Amino acid sequence: MTGTLIELGVNIDHVATIRQARRTYEPDPAWAAVEAQLGGADGITVHLREDRRHIQDADVERLRDLTQIKLNLEMAATAEMLSIACRLKPQMAMLVPEGRHEVTTEGGLDVVGQEVMLRESVARLADAGIMTSVFIDAEPAQIEAAARIGAQVCEIHSGPYAHAFYYHGRDVESPAVLAELGKIRHAGETIRALGMRFNAGHALNYVNVQPVAQLAGIRELHIGHAIVSRAVFVGLREAVREMKSLMREAQAQRARSVK
Repeated sequence: MTGTLIELGVNIDHVATIRQARRTYEPDPAWAAVEAQLGGADGITVHLREDRRHIQDADVERLRDLTQIKLNLEMAATAEMLSIACRLKPQMAMLVPEGRHEVTTEGGLDVVGQEVMLRESVARLADAGIMTSVFIDAEPAQIEAAARIGAQVCEIHSGPYAHAFYYHGRDVESPAVLAELGKIRHAGETIRALGMRFNAGHALNYVNVQPVAQLAGIRELHIGHAIVSRAVFVGLREAVREMKSLMREAQAQRARSVK
């Protein structure tokens, strides 16, 4: 197989969600990061939210010190979060929209509408030596704006694809599913043409991940809820191993099909 192997970033936010449900000390996200790495994770993702609903400041500090693989800090582009990121220096910072009333991130960042502010945020992170990613919808205008602000990575919001997959019988040949997958594919082509790295994430799981993992040029998938959910039954190390195996299998299938 040729090309760069696809990587898996494991979001461990919901390990902290379980802990915070009892305001106690377990389960420990740092332990989860170790187990994820042993299962084959290439990176760890955490979202430090304004309301600190799951991951806490101390978690990010410990993970920055202890994690032996890439640490990706999801964050809103606020003065507080920029200061935290520039002090801790994760390998990557992913700028995301954030609302206190949302259960999870509901859509991509509006780069077009916040271009001046986001350009300044990206520049500040770059000055601190931090690679910057933006979480955006599969829209050409947002991708072009991401390039203008200096983002190095675009993570395409895969939620619309995942929801179409679920609501149309988990049939990857459904026209609705193919349409959403096509949007991600075309977004990836635009991202790469503009010299940025093509990632994807949100609502991916063990039954819908492979069509996305097969897309040309995709570098990383960031997956959290599905892996933590499966870990309840099989353990985190095994849950990560299974997801990584599905991704690599899909990539290998694509490589064989294009020979």
